Amino acid sequence: MILLNSKLPSVGTSIFTVMSKLAQEHNAINLSQGFPDYPVPEKLINCVTEALKSGHNQYAPMSGIPALRALVSEKINQYYQANYDSETEITITAGGTQAIFTALAATINAGDEVIIFEPAYDCYSPAVKLLGGLVKPFELHGPDYEIDWDMVKKLFSANTKMIILNSPHNPTGSVLSKKDIDALIKLTKNTDILILSDEVYEHIIFDDIKHQSVALYPELRERSYIVASFGKLLHTTGWKIGYCLAPAKLMLEFRKVHQFNVFSVNTPMQVGIANYLKSENIYDELSIFFQQKRDLFRSLLSQTNFKLLPCKGSYFQCVSYAHFSDEKDKDMAKRLTIEHGVASIPVSAFYTKNTDDKILRFCFAKSQDTLEKAVERLMKV
Repeated sequence: MILLNSKLPSVGTSIFTVMSKLAQEHNAINLSQGFPDYPVPEKLINCVTEALKSGHNQYAPMSGIPALRALVSEKINQYYQANYDSETEITITAGGTQAIFTALAATINAGDEVIIFEPAYDCYSPAVKLLGGLVKPFELHGPDYEIDWDMVKKLFSANTKMIILNSPHNPTGSVLSKKDIDALIKLTKNTDILILSDEVYEHIIFDDIKHQSVALYPELRERSYIVASFGKLLHTTGWKIGYCLAPAKLMLEFRKVHQFNVFSVNTPMQVGIANYLKSENIYDELSIFFQQKRDLFRSLLSQTNFKLLPCKGSYFQCVSYAHFSDEKDKDMAKRLTIEHGVASIPVSAFYTKNTDDKILRFCFAKSQDTLEKAVERLMKV
């Protein structure tokens, strides 16, 4: 009999997998997992198809094809006035989650403390624990999920190695402000604390709010890994293509891990994406595209019994039901799926302690028809 000591004994199946499976079993509309249900741009498909037919089917360079890295460098310079060298400071990854894990694996040692803000995307904490690090969660609460930086400072110790940021935020749709960034700069000044900034929704931000990328600020740039996702930009979450930015010294360590993890990323898709981005300016259109969906979804949801929380970015809308039910959010999410045919994500799943504020997360990266049908069902709750 084989004895195995689990490295993650308290970790089960991801809530996204659980709710998507439940949705499938009950033929429910899946607003739980964050993926679009509308077509990928035909031109992009054609670009990837052409790359396949043209023979781009072998290993890409470990750091990513030069043309795509160069386009990323140009974009960062255009939007954030920051210069990242495409040869030494940009790496193409197998999606944002791989980039996050690799950045952590390159830097976190046993006993290192990592501050995360909860509710938090569910890959952060397990990755830190897997590497022997200690997670120090800082709980945020609705409706605005604002950070009290004076209280964050109290989590600092001699072992604090990293702070993980996520803006625009999954699951809450909140966005870091200039005031937040100023406080972060002040807190990390004259320290060796690293920052891992998850910015996969950077171009999905609403109401003319400016995305406060850490790339904008030299004081933060020098200590930061920035993670982004082509899946979110191109409506292609299943392709699992993303990238990481970091100063050369940090990127050197990142690539040491990356080369023994995935080594390199899907070649024809990199070539196809590069060729597509050369002729398509997608970034400015994304906010308009998703704000229309957000506004439609919020207008529809206003006809239900749910209370809408603010949504400043991402493609997730959180709602509260505390005023009409004291059900646990996981029970409510399951009941909505089984009895009403709409799947969501209970926000307690994003807290270490399963903190239950009676809030659910819906994904609105769906067609208008899907959103209308879902809300028609939710009106009966």
